[in-house]
Amino acid sequence: MAKRPASRFVCQACGAVHTKWSGKCDACGEWNTIVEESPRPTPRAVSGVAARPGRLEVARLEGAAEPPPRVRTSIAEFDRALGGGLVPGSAVLVGGDPGIGKSTLMLQATCALAREGVDVLYVSGEEALDQIRLRARRLQLDAPTLDLAATINLADVATALEQDSTHKVVVIDSIQTMWLETVDSAPGSVAQVRACAFELIRLAKTKGFALILIGHVTKEGALAGPRVLEHMVDAVMYFEGDRGHQFRILRAAKNRFGATDEIGVFAMTDEGLSEVPNPSALFLAERRGNIAGSAVFAGLEGSRPVLLEVQALLSPKSGDAAPRRAVIGWDTARLNMLIAVLDARCGLRLSGMDVHLNVAGGLRVTEPACDLAVATALVSAATGRATSAGEVYFGEIGLSGEIRQVAQADLRLREALKLGFSEAVLPRRVSTSSAKVRAPEGLTLREIGHLSDLVARFGPPEDA
Repeated sequence: MAKRPASRFVCQACGAVHTKWSGKCDACGEWNTIVEESPRPTPRAVSGVAARPGRLEVARLEGAAEPPPRVRTSIAEFDRALGGGLVPGSAVLVGGDPGIGKSTLMLQATCALAREGVDVLYVSGEEALDQIRLRARRLQLDAPTLDLAATINLADVATALEQDSTHKVVVIDSIQTMWLETVDSAPGSVAQVRACAFELIRLAKTKGFALILIGHVTKEGALAGPRVLEHMVDAVMYFEGDRGHQFRILRAAKNRFGATDEIGVFAMTDEGLSEVPNPSALFLAERRGNIAGSAVFAGLEGSRPVLLEVQALLSPKSGDAAPRRAVIGWDTARLNMLIAVLDARCGLRLSGMDVHLNVAGGLRVTEPACDLAVATALVSAATGRATSAGEVYFGEIGLSGEIRQVAQADLRLREALKLGFSEAVLPRRVSTSSAKVRAPEGLTLREIGHLSDLVARFGPPEDA
C-alpha cells in the first residue's frame, strides 16, 4: 500500500513551510497565516531509472543580440513604465490596492490593443462577462474583437491557450482567483498561486504571447502570495495612489527588459484613467507662493524628471506626549534623521515640536535627493520666512550636515527651466569631471556645501 504523503503547514504570507501548525510564523512574524496543505505527489521515474539527461548548449558572451520586439498598447504612460511596450513571451505582474484602477487600466489597454488588430484574451476570475461589458460601456470603450472569458479554472484557460495560438496578449484578473485542481488547497493560497503562475508563465514562454497577471496586495502594500512569484515574472508593476487624489502612479519595481523605477502617471476621471504627459506642471498647478514651509523638489523617477512641492508645518507639542511625526509621501525615519541633524549641527530646535510633512499630489518619493527640499521646508516653517517662488532644491544630506551630490543633475535643471524656475539650490560641485553640472541658459545655480549655509540664508526665527 502506497504511503500517503504527509501534510505540511505553509505560511500564506511568506510561503515558509513548517512541520506543524502554530499561531505565528517564525519566518515573517505574521499571526494566523499558517494553513495545512497536502503536497502534490512527485512522479517517480519508470522502473527506478532516471530520465536521460539532455545536452547542455553553451554559447559565448560575445555575439549579436537584437533588442526584443515590442507590442505597444497605444497608452504611452503604460508603455513608458514597461520600457517601450510589451515583450512577446514575457510575464508582467501588476499589483495595487483594491479599487486603485488595475482592472480599469488593463481593460483600457486591451481595448486599445484590440482596436489595433492585436488578438487579446482577457480572463476574469472576479467578475462576470456582463460586469466587464458594463464597465467598458461606462468608460466608453469600443473593441468588438476583444475576447473575454470568466472562469477560475486554470485547466480550462490552459487548454484554450494550448489549442489556440492566435492570442498575442493574455490578461489574468487576478492570479489569486485562479484554481488548479491538482493542487489540494484553496484559491489564493501559496501553493495555488505558485502552481498557477508557473503554468501560465510556461505557456507564455512556449507560445510566445505576452502575459499580464493582476495581483492583490496585503494591508502593508506588498504583493500577496509567495515572494517567489515576483522572481518568476519578468516585470513587476505597482499601481500606487491615494483615493483622495486623482493621480495614479504605475511604478516598475522590476523589469528585465527596461529600466526599474520608471513611472507612468495617470489621472482618474469619470471616463477612466487618462494619461498625464507632463506631471510636473500638474503637481505644481495648485502651488501658492510666499507661504512659509514650502519648497519645490526637482526629483527623478526612473528617467523622467518630476518637480514636486514639499510642505512642512510645525506646531508646539501638546502636554507631555512625545512629539508627533506625521508624514505623507516620504520616509518617516529619514525625516527624524534630518530633524536630528538640524538640531545637532545647525542649532535649530525642532525635536520638541510636532512636525507634519506632505508631498503634495499623492506621489511617494524614495530618493535621498529630496533631503535638501525637506530640510528647506522645515527651516522655512521654523523661521516663518517663505522660500523664493522661483527656486528648486535637490541634494542629499549626510549626518554631519554636508550636502552630497546626486545623479542626473542636468536633467533636473532642464526640467526646472522648462517650467519657469529661475534659480536652483544644489550641492557644491567638486573637482571631479563626473560631478560637473552645466547651468542651462536662464537658470542661476546656488551651490551650498553644508546645511548651516542653508539655515543662514533664512536667518533666526522671527520670534527669536
